[in-house]
Amino acid sequence: MPRLQIITASTRPGRVGSTVAAWALVEARRHGAFDVEAIDLAEVALPFLDEPQEASTGHYVHQHTKDWSATISRGDACLFVMPMYNGTYSAPLKNAIDFLYDEWQDKPVGLFTYTAGPSGGLPAIEALRPILTRIGFRPAERSVRVPGIGELTGPDGFRAPAGLDGELAGVLDELAKLAADADASPAQV
Repeated sequence: MPRLQIITASTRPGRVGSTVAAWALVEARRHGAFDVEAIDLAEVALPFLDEPQEASTGHYVHQHTKDWSATISRGDACLFVMPMYNGTYSAPLKNAIDFLYDEWQDKPVGLFTYTAGPSGGLPAIEALRPILTRIGFRPAERSVRVPGIGELTGPDGFRAPAGLDGELAGVLDELAKLAADADASPAQV
């Protein structure tokens, strides 16, 4: 079974991203197409990019980069659960992406955004998608967007609006197909 890494992209104290990602993790396990792993960028705690060589060389000198590389290398697809800050994606997410290169090549990726406002994070998706494509990810066409996140989170966690499980299932279906296509040998295609 392919491994899906659900990556919480917010590192702020008091963030709601971890509760949203926890909900996505439960739904992804229920979906059944993946072995699911949770990754929290707050726990990974990468510094700002500090490798002396470009990521495309694959020559990492710092242990935190080697550990990050090993973590991402064991995944077959990923789902970024990300807030929209000031109309775009978070700096910790971009930093985590920039540390690596080969590890992202042909990796299917889904985007799950949330925001306090009405857009649900669409501008963040629109800003990040071309970067992901340029690096070599294979972004899913579908995405999940949650507006009004402040009204959906509280002491009891994330209360998903009606139909959100179906939207996420559509993204997971697409990621499963992309992961299967990546694993297919030329004789199977």
